[in-house]
Order: sequence, then structure tokens, then C-alpha cells
Amino acid sequence: FPPAVFPLSCAVQSYSWGKVGLESEVAKLLASSDPLVQIQPDQPYAELWMGTHPRGDAIIRDNRIPQKTLGQWIADNPACLGAKVKDTFQGHLPFLFKVLSVNTALSIQAHPNKELAAKLHAQFPEHYPDANHKPEMAIALTPFEGLCGFRPVEEIVSFLQSVPELRALIGEVAAEQLERSGSDDPRGVSAALRVCFTRLMKSEKKFFVDQLNMLVKRISQEAAEGKDTSGSNGDLLLQLHSQYPGDIGCFTIYFLNLVRLEPGEAMFLGANEPHAYLHGDCVECMACSDNTVRAGLTPKFIDVLTLCEMLNYTPAPSSSKIFPAAQSQLDPSIYIYDPPVPDFAIMRIEIPASIKLYLVSAVDSASILLVIQGTAVGTSTAAASEMTLRRGSVLFISANESISLHLSSPDGMLLFRACCLL
Repeated sequence: FPPAVFPLSCAVQSYSWGKVGLESEVAKLLASSDPLVQIQPDQPYAELWMGTHPRGDAIIRDNRIPQKTLGQWIADNPACLGAKVKDTFQGHLPFLFKVLSVNTALSIQAHPNKELAAKLHAQFPEHYPDANHKPEMAIALTPFEGLCGFRPVEEIVSFLQSVPELRALIGEVAAEQLERSGSDDPRGVSAALRVCFTRLMKSEKKFFVDQLNMLVKRISQEAAEGKDTSGSNGDLLLQLHSQYPGDIGCFTIYFLNLVRLEPGEAMFLGANEPHAYLHGDCVECMACSDNTVRAGLTPKFIDVLTLCEMLNYTPAPSSSKIFPAAQSQLDPSIYIYDPPVPDFAIMRIEIPASIKLYLVSAVDSASILLVIQGTAVGTSTAAASEMTLRRGSVLFISANESISLHLSSPDGMLLFRACCLL
């Protein structure tokens, strides 16, 4: 039989927002998994892609396997996906697994649902390259910050009252409509929120740049005088303005929740949820798609109309954006993040130092295993030979195959495993 469990060498994307050199978790994982890699101290290492995406198909590190990449291998051996996954997703791996190291903010964006994705792809294939939805989940590896979903209305109203430059952009009529909207009428609230956000995002460039400059000048002066600028979200405003001067995205901090994740905490971003990662390192899993509708904090193509039309305008507190992990009933070392979409799930596996032999058990889905901490030798009846696992190692595991880990590190192991739990 050809090996069905094998190591991968994965693609790195050097987007400009990534952390630089060995500041980056992506670079650290790369350097420890392959001692021959030279990390460039001034290059951003933004994303590690573990999967079969055509712009970063993982390379198979096993010379007994004739196929060069994971995508080719799965195409030739679709049974490796597991019967249900293979049928549901037409013989394709349904997810892309990543590590992100974020130094400066990513664009304000949302991902369309399947219906809208198909429509956008048909109309503008150059900007929307496929017809799939793109739900995604991020799990923090280091303290991680992002903007996600609309704030509770009372927080937005409070900013409208203490940030005159924001109120000027939105206009008195829309601002008062939001102030008057009552919690007893959620549809009225969402409608008012939509009007306010759309007014902001569609304001005239010259007008919003003037207002932004006034705001930044005012906050900078207040901060220099030692005043508390939290009522205007001053720290975050100055941080984003220094990264993207004159960008409308700077004002979205008054509408969107600031979500802070500690390592192991997660956020799930469903269709039409506005978000922007700000800083930190995370593992991320998403449905296989490149569809992103952007509207600020970016030099890329922006599509404000589509974004404002599609967003989910349901206000909610930032605490509600943290997605809980469930400890496995069968194995206390495993915490499962199982989002409300069929395309993917993630397991966090924390093997304590007291365990020297651990079984990565079989699941009825192809999976990708990433080592964040610890060292072990892995053996499997489905592997050609034993595999050395260390920080940064990535393994592909075919459906219904297991791996025995013989741990050699004194302080246990931390692994993340992406799969599809249909």
C-alpha cells in the first residue's frame, strides 16, 4: 500500500501586514521544522498555508510517493478523504488550515454566504475567484486582537456623542435614528445601524480625510496632555491611523467590537460578519475559498456597496464573539472547536508531560496535524517509516488512520488538528 500518513512542507505567504523575521510565529515554526531554512530578518512571514489551495499546495515530504503535492495526491486517492467527506465535497479537501502572524491590521472585510458568493463570482470573477462561502475560525497562539461584529448599540451611541467627527460623517438624521431605536425593535435597530454604517463608508473622501485628521490631532493633543482618551477609543485610533493614514477603516472602530483572545481562545466568523484582525498570532481554519469583500484598511480592491449591503447588522457584546471549545468526552487531552458549518472543525491536543505514549486517534475524515510545542517520534501502520515530529512539523493523516506518538520532550506537546466532522 502507498503511505497514507506523511509529512508536508507548506507554503508561506509574505503579505505586508505580517510580522517580520523571527518576530513571526510563522517564521519560528518554519525555522524549527526545517533547520536549512534561512529566515530573512526584514521579510514579513504572514501566513503558513496547510492544504491544497492552488496558490499554496503543500509539498509531500516522502520520496516513496510519486505525487509532488497534497492536491495531486488527494485527486489520485480521493478515498483518503473519508467516504462522507469525499461525497459531500466532490472529492476535494474542504478546508484550508493556516497559521497567521499579524503585525499590522488586515482589511475590514466580510465573506459572502454561498448564495452571494455564486452571484459575485458570476458578475466579477476577477475580484471574486470562486463560488464558495468562506466561514473561518481563528484560535489564538499568542494574545490576539481583532475587530469583529457590531458593538451593542449603546456603545455606538456613546461614541456618536463623544466623537463629533464621527457624528459629522454620519449626519444628524442617521445618528438620531440610531439613538431613538429601541431594544424592543431589533429590526429597527439593524435598519438604523445599516444606515449609519453605510453613510460612514460612503462618505466623500475629502470630507472623511479632513474629519479623520481633526480627530487624530485632537486625540494626539489630549493624549499628550495625559488625558483619558478611552471615550474616543483613542489608543486604537492612533494605532490604526499610523498604519493606514487617511483610511476610512479607522472610523470602523466605533462600530465594531474589539475582541481580545488569550492563547487557546477562539473566534468564529460566519458569513457576512464584519471583521479585521489587528495583531497577534493564531491558527486559522476556513472553507476553501478566496472570496473576500473589503472596504478599508487596505490598498486592495474595495467594494463598499457590496459590503454594506451584505453585512449582518445584529449588535452583540464582544464577549459573545468568543467561541467555546468543548473538552472531548473520550480523551481529556482534546478540546474541540466545532463551528456551525460542515466544512471544518479544529482539535487542540494538549498532551501532558506525564504521558510518554499518545495515540492520535483515527477520525472518518482526512486531517492535517500541526505541532506547536514538543517533540516526538510518530509511527503509523499507514506511514512508510517513523516520522520525527517537532515544533512546526505538519502531517497529513488520511481518514481512519491513527498515529502513535512516542514523546521525547519533558514538557508535553501542543498540537492542532484540522478535520471535517460530518
